[in-house]
Amino acid sequence: GLQNWIGQLLSRVVHEAHRRGEPALTALVVHASDGMVGKGYAEVLSVAGEAPVEDENAREQHAAAARFECYRHFGAVLPDGAGPILAPKLAESLARQRAKAPRPPRPMCQECFMELPANGACSCV
Repeated sequence: GLQNWIGQLLSRVVHEAHRRGEPALTALVVHASDGMVGKGYAEVLSVAGEAPVEDENAREQHAAAARFECYRHFGAVLPDGAGPILAPKLAESLARQRAKAPRPPRPMCQECFMELPANGACSCV
């Protein structure tokens, strides 16, 4: 099937880039559905002699750094202060998750039941 064909091609790209001493080109390939490199990125780490990265977020951060190295290696014009970033679709998804996350409860004054200021001392007492 299509997935198998793509996987085989990307595997060849991983090995050839490593042989040439080039950054991991396959870090530029992300799933359209979520903007992630996915579990197949493990081959990049394996070929480079690096330990597997099981944590999804750590894997995506590694891939972001590899993409940045690709841009630098192949002469992309980068803005000042540029650095590794997550794929846009993944970054948007994570931002939405953070926005939906419930705010942790804040300490309350036991006298007036208002939220305590940062110094922890309520002005009502």
